[in-house]
Amino acid sequence: MKLLIKILILLPFFNFSQLNFVDPESQGMSKDRVQMISDLSKRYVDDGMVANITTMVNRNGKIVYFESFGKRGFDDNKEIKKDDLYRIYSMTKPIVSVAIMQLYEKGKFHLNNPVEKFIPELKNLKIAITKDSLIDAKNKITIKHLLTHTSGLSYGWSRHPADSYYRKAGLFNSKSSDDFIDRVSKLPLRFEPGTKYNYSISTDILGILVERISGLSLSDYLNKNIFDPLGMVDTFFEVPRNKAKRFLPNHTYNRSTNQINTIDSGKYEDSEKIEGSTMRNYYDVNMYSGGGGLVSTAYDYMIFAECLRNGGEFNGKRIIGSKTIKYMTKGHLPSTIQGIGRGESPNDPSIAARTFGLGFGIINSPETLGVIGSKGIYSWGGAAGTIFWIDPEEEIVVVSMIQLMQSPWNLRNDLKVATYQAIVDTYE
Repeated sequence: MKLLIKILILLPFFNFSQLNFVDPESQGMSKDRVQMISDLSKRYVDDGMVANITTMVNRNGKIVYFESFGKRGFDDNKEIKKDDLYRIYSMTKPIVSVAIMQLYEKGKFHLNNPVEKFIPELKNLKIAITKDSLIDAKNKITIKHLLTHTSGLSYGWSRHPADSYYRKAGLFNSKSSDDFIDRVSKLPLRFEPGTKYNYSISTDILGILVERISGLSLSDYLNKNIFDPLGMVDTFFEVPRNKAKRFLPNHTYNRSTNQINTIDSGKYEDSEKIEGSTMRNYYDVNMYSGGGGLVSTAYDYMIFAECLRNGGEFNGKRIIGSKTIKYMTKGHLPSTIQGIGRGESPNDPSIAARTFGLGFGIINSPETLGVIGSKGIYSWGGAAGTIFWIDPEEEIVVVSMIQLMQSPWNLRNDLKVATYQAIVDTYE
């Protein structure tokens, strides 16, 4: 009850009025055991593993937990606030995947349509066999390939011959979406589209596809069709000047020195020192990255996640059909193609436990993963440690935010344990 009273007292100040806050006991969760999420968060902060952490837990559409701990940054001792702004990086992907599926619902395309139908620059792509040997691709990239990361595109993170081209291309220094596509059109694929899974810039292409089909910038489209209808007032590609004081610093963990360094203060006055714009300078963005460019709050993202849990509707506003959400959160990778986040088909015994839907990672078998959860959980995370998951079996939604790149900690698994151990009335 103390937690509920504390949250309710803060509601008017933070304008957290869209979601319904209740006592955990009313939703079959122990009010004492849910405090283990706080204990976990405090330990991570006190041990210097993260500067801060903000976590929300929703059951049956009701918020049973919402707390922030820590300071704004390792070099900023001001206390964290619940409405502070986080870089969500790849948690942008589910939002853009919903956006493209809105257009699918309107009959603008079929999933098996070649992407070149709308983005002709991506015709006649080649595949890198070696660094100096390229062959013509036989298959066309389809829109479903983009949604499932089976397109053959990459990020440039590995030693694969194609990735050396990516590292030279400077994709995220592009001056516009058209410039981005022009650069991508000159890059080879890693494999024939549709034959393997590889986490990639596919969702950035989807974001540009949204622009080409709708005639709007990705920012304007998301505002008009997702953020404004849902009342997500703190989610954007560019941080408004009047909200700059709420934008948190970002950090990275150096595995060589075991030290955490601040890589971006988040301050407007420091932004001009940052080279490039996309996912670097959040005050002057040239290209809206559908794969990782958004900034948000835990509260705003919970609105989006609750909309998904509720079948595409929130507070009487429907942004997508319930059957479409069900379809998106099924496993869409054939049995011959499995994915666990990065890589094509890593030799990992847990690989059969995970698959991929249309914009979401899907858990097939929590037993194989060895972390408590439910079959059918769909989720995604961001490079700076942010995470959300939706558990349709237990009607649980969790959103948790930190700002630490290259984190070595098992915070996401720890958070699952702390959340699920608090359930008293299971729906399993």
